[in-house]
Amino acid sequence: MRGIPEFNFPTFHAATATLRAQGHLVFSPAERDHIHHGKDISKGNATGSEEQAAKEHGFSIREALGSGAAWICAHADAIYLLPGWEQSKGATAERALGIALGLEILE
Repeated sequence: MRGIPEFNFPTFHAATATLRAQGHLVFSPAERDHIHHGKDISKGNATGSEEQAAKEHGFSIREALGSGAAWICAHADAIYLLPGWEQSKGATAERALGIALGLEILE
């Protein structure tokens, strides 16, 4: 979540752990970035700056959103939104995709 300290990754990790413990298959954008870049790109990014992540790690919002959208289209049966999703362009895009696909939207 751009503009939130460390892209809100700690909250992503906590929600992912909770949902998996409940038996859900989860795609986490935070985990995707970690796997794709080979490290946690949120560390040291106190403002959640996309520009800083791009400069330091080669982060691409097109890649990140494309990967998430492909997973949603192929596998998702629901979209789980974290608190503050309304201010996230990525989350609003994922929500819109979920609505277009007729998926359950959870907060």
